[in-house]
Amino acid sequence: MKKNAKMEAGSSSQFPDKPERVKGASISSRLGSMFPKIEPFVPRIDHNPNELRSWAKRTGFVSDYSGETRASASASASDKNDSAGFDLERGFDHRNGGSSPKIEIDPVLGRTRPNQGIEIEPLVKNENQRRRKRDKPVLGDKEDERKVGLNGVNGNVNGVNGNGNGNEVPVVTPSAAEAKKEEEVAEREAKIEVYPELEEEAHGGGWRLPSEMKCGLGENPGFVPLMYYGLQHYLSLAGSLIFIPLIIVPAMGGTDKDTANVISTVLLVSGITTILHSYFGTRLPLVQGSSFVFLAPALVIINAKEYRNLTEHKFRHIMRELQGAIIVGSIFQSILGFSGLMSLFLRLINPVVVAPTVAAVGLAFFSYGFPQAGSCVEISIPHIVLLLIFALYLRGISIFGHRVFRIYAVPLSVMIIWTYAFFLTAGGAYNYKGCSPDIPSSNVLIDACKKHAYTMKHCRTDVSNAWRTAEWVRVPYPLQWGIPIFHLRTSMIMIIVSLVASVDSVGTYHSASLQINSKPPTPGIVSRGIALEGLCSILAGLWGSGTGSTTLTENVHTIDMTKVANRRAVEVGAGFLILFSFVGKVGALLASIPLAMAASILCFMWALIAALGLSTLQYGQTTSFRNIAIVGISLFLGFSIPAYFQQYQPESSLILPSYFVPYAAASNGPAHTGSQTLDFAINALMSLNMVVTFLVAFVLDNTVPGSRQERGVYIWSRPEEVASDPYFLSDYALPIRVAKWFRWAKCLGV
Repeated sequence: MKKNAKMEAGSSSQFPDKPERVKGASISSRLGSMFPKIEPFVPRIDHNPNELRSWAKRTGFVSDYSGETRASASASASDKNDSAGFDLERGFDHRNGGSSPKIEIDPVLGRTRPNQGIEIEPLVKNENQRRRKRDKPVLGDKEDERKVGLNGVNGNVNGVNGNGNGNEVPVVTPSAAEAKKEEEVAEREAKIEVYPELEEEAHGGGWRLPSEMKCGLGENPGFVPLMYYGLQHYLSLAGSLIFIPLIIVPAMGGTDKDTANVISTVLLVSGITTILHSYFGTRLPLVQGSSFVFLAPALVIINAKEYRNLTEHKFRHIMRELQGAIIVGSIFQSILGFSGLMSLFLRLINPVVVAPTVAAVGLAFFSYGFPQAGSCVEISIPHIVLLLIFALYLRGISIFGHRVFRIYAVPLSVMIIWTYAFFLTAGGAYNYKGCSPDIPSSNVLIDACKKHAYTMKHCRTDVSNAWRTAEWVRVPYPLQWGIPIFHLRTSMIMIIVSLVASVDSVGTYHSASLQINSKPPTPGIVSRGIALEGLCSILAGLWGSGTGSTTLTENVHTIDMTKVANRRAVEVGAGFLILFSFVGKVGALLASIPLAMAASILCFMWALIAALGLSTLQYGQTTSFRNIAIVGISLFLGFSIPAYFQQYQPESSLILPSYFVPYAAASNGPAHTGSQTLDFAINALMSLNMVVTFLVAFVLDNTVPGSRQERGVYIWSRPEEVASDPYFLSDYALPIRVAKWFRWAKCLGV
């Protein structure tokens, strides 16, 4: 009666000093005798703060930023918990009694159940009792859990406390196989996807599930929605797909028609490589295209000293030089993936390396961005302001259920500002007496028109003759510019750049996989994706797109905006790109965009790439002095060291435009080894911001001591999960017919 009275009044912190025990009674009989005495639960008011903190840790409301694996809440089970602690690469070790960070709610008590094997360790007095618990099923196991939840979690449990205080009620836990089966059933019933690798220590805070997608990876909503989703996906990436040729072709001495043809080639190669990656790469809904990673090294090769004086067929000669360098660098990237070396390299690539490297890709073009956009401020400034209004201030406005301004910020702003520029041109805003808009042939002989030639070239919408000269139907074909030229010095540059492109793709794979509610790929699948990117870049080199093909970093932002992560939608959109590439007038229309307007768009795109790069620091501890120092030093030296190499070019500053001067250091840098080939390669590589940033971050992150949690080591799934998990298999595994031909490639996760 005394015990019943205590239970009616709620649990108390006072327990009998000498608990009564019935000698010789079995566990089931002792538990059975207790069942009639259990009264309806009355919430207790004297909560144990330690118990509440333990609950809060398990549910993610309290984060531990210590950077080390936490010890067990129970002192008697601390050793076992250390061995079964959280590991960023493997998650919880189920063999040692670990458990996934799943939150289970007791239907009676309304509170979280104790996490078996981590926080509570059952006391077993002898081997016979342990054997009895394992072999003989006990009916009252649920009541035991209820009893434990009623009386406390952190060492204050009746009969479970290490000092022997209170009524000793043995806690019966199921076997490891039964516990695992019960967890799997609970997961299916709750329909919650659990990510052991996303425990709070992995990200320095409470673990969270990715946001829901409107169209998942393998869904088939129908052809019409797929068309809509596909076009939506590529329109949001328009700035990254088509604006690289607007920079490199004029720098190579190409005509407006050449620019249109290169844009058509980029569309074709992007469509083909995206489909290949969707079927044979990582199989994530990622768009392949001309990456900004290859833009800076391309500009370095274009502005080499020996190419400046070329007059006849300058564009074709430089394009063939770029083709040869891209093909060699892509072969190295394919070998890195197919040989399995990428799986080993992944152990050294962490968010602290990826973040400054990708950020440097965007920040490297600061000397080109606004200096080019500022050539026509009446167009560029309104365009930048409109982009910011659409992408930031109006991003939450929904029209017919679609956030139009957030998704279509770039194409909408282009249409509006292009129309505005057309009216300025038609209204005579850029008409100068005696000066023709035909730039520059009719104006170079007239002194009065020379000062207006630059403004007319960047502001007028009718200076390009691409629309007049382009064919309606033109099919880009391999080797359309001629046989590629192979030189060791340019090949050395592209080999290192392909390594940086692989690092960029690694971060994109991981971020995209978590966004689409899928587990991260295995190291083998990442190697397979990198290998296929190398093959896709070889195709880009053969077709002559001017840059290599790789996964677009902006794709992560696109998936987050559109909430569409459908593989088929990306493939349908790629089919439209291939179709548009055959229509020559499409490339001509895109080539007619005024240069100042294109530069203003690139200011936004490069800033977005820099921000996306820095956002990968969320996987580590952003407040760690170690990480802050590494990122800061990497970025500073990544810009300061190239500035040192770029100052040894007095002639270049007189010949080249100011925005191309930083890319002319290869011919006049301070490196003098006695070999012109080696001098060119060293000066070129050390003048590239992303290369120097990557080297500094790579060395520092892999030599400065730091825990896994602090470094934010990327978490990759285990290879055995491909065979055991059907959902994982459908997300990443190759099609069945294709996989049969690649049985030998075990390292590629097929």
